[in-house]
Amino acid sequence: MSSTFAREPEFLSVSRLLRVYGLHPDKRLGQNFLQEPGILKNITAAAGIKEEDSVLEIGPGLGSLTRYLAQAAREVIAVELDQRLLPPLQEVLSPYANVKIIQGDILKLNPNQLITKSDYLVAANIPYYITSAVLRHLLSAEQRPRRMVLTIQKEVAGRICAEAGELSLLALSVQVYGKACVSAHIPAGSFYPAPKVDSSVLVVDIYPEPLVRDDLLPDFFRLTKAGFSQKRKKLRNSLSAGMRMAILNAEKILHAAGIDPQRRAETVSLEEWGRLVEIYSGMRIE
Repeated sequence: MSSTFAREPEFLSVSRLLRVYGLHPDKRLGQNFLQEPGILKNITAAAGIKEEDSVLEIGPGLGSLTRYLAQAAREVIAVELDQRLLPPLQEVLSPYANVKIIQGDILKLNPNQLITKSDYLVAANIPYYITSAVLRHLLSAEQRPRRMVLTIQKEVAGRICAEAGELSLLALSVQVYGKACVSAHIPAGSFYPAPKVDSSVLVVDIYPEPLVRDDLLPDFFRLTKAGFSQKRKKLRNSLSAGMRMAILNAEKILHAAGIDPQRRAETVSLEEWGRLVEIYSGMRIE
């Protein structure tokens, strides 16, 4: 970016800024503001921003991270739900002409209408309670981002990056779209106010195409949801109940995919789920 932004942003005291504007963090919105400079720099670095990049930031809060993103990117589109935060946010970001603030709920907005560049990035310190919804919303968009860097609950980040044997429905729903890893852990004390749990920086590099064909994704999600609907049961039973098919038919498609019907859902790899959905869609067994 321009030499105008050569200097690193000064430390932003969240507590002081909130006090000046007579504001308090809203627990209902899961507001925990990240303010540790070293971590903010690490998140920006993890995004791998190039000078020509457009970045969609979800929940800029008071602009702590936004300032670092703005120094690295061509433009930052920052979507903030809480109208109360707009005045201090606008003050903090006033030196950055390449930041556009939009007030609204990201879950009700189309990412592809917010950011016109097809090859874009997402950076966000998102409230824990909307993690799954935000992931689903971004990954199901017509034009998916190139990379997502999300600060989320440490335990949830670990689940998303799990391998076969410990897979969950959430892990599969992310890993089918991209390669997920944890780039850093963040202690609770790095936030104001401090949450009760630690966080992690989740990085998801999105594949050019999902590992399951787009036209098969609805069946993929139906099958995996059914498979995990009764986790303690054998896969043949959970698929039979969840898909409302006879146990013999569930066994038939599992055998055809090379999967032992006695296994449980968390042991089935993404590749195996992919084979299963192709066979199911081809046979159309009910």
